[in-house]
Amino acid sequence: MTSADLAPSAATPDDPAAVLDNAAWHSLAGPHAHFAIGGDLVRRYPEDVAPFVAVRTWDDPSVWDALRDLVGPGAEVGLSGYEGELPEGWEFLGGGEGVQLVETAALQPRPFEEAIELGADDAAEMMAIVERNQPGPFRPRTHELGRYIGIRRGGRLVAMAGERLHPTGWTEISAVAVDEDHRRQGLASRLVLDVAFHVQQRGDRAMMHAAATNVGAIAAYERLGFAHRRVNRFAAVRTPA
Repeated sequence: MTSADLAPSAATPDDPAAVLDNAAWHSLAGPHAHFAIGGDLVRRYPEDVAPFVAVRTWDDPSVWDALRDLVGPGAEVGLSGYEGELPEGWEFLGGGEGVQLVETAALQPRPFEEAIELGADDAAEMMAIVERNQPGPFRPRTHELGRYIGIRRGGRLVAMAGERLHPTGWTEISAVAVDEDHRRQGLASRLVLDVAFHVQQRGDRAMMHAAATNVGAIAAYERLGFAHRRVNRFAAVRTPA
């Protein structure tokens, strides 16, 4: 399944967080433009990098044709922020809500000495830990989107976190995963704080996404110093065959 951040917005001096209303679009139109496939209305990442499809605006009625042309006929795609009626031939498959969190002054990032940087040589292990823990979408080349770090114990990758969406001025912390037999040791928190430290070192601010139903993770991120910014509503649909 793919997903889209759709509400059009751009950062302004008064509201530098406005790009987060449409984080995927502003990633693909900004720092991640070199990954972008598509045109002026709809863009996506390569399938082996990330499943996200981004729509610049719903104001242009041709966006539906552009979306279908990009993902193909009979394809499943996630629409974030669109609450109107679907055009004829589009099928509604289901929906849900996610929570967007942003860093506050209470966040105290710091390096985690045990963490190691992960890359292409670690891709298979990264895919495996995601499969075991299901932190969210992750593809074989997702590690190319930013800096990923992990913890090895006994030669096995047991914890991981990294960077995903990158709208100008912000970096999303994502893929936070810890194997069950290594939880309750503070590894997830320390990895998040390490990622946030390096995000801030290059002048960005940290943000995160979580399923609205994942109240445990949301509470943990709030204790670290993140704050609820908005609810993202999404719907899974199928394009006309």
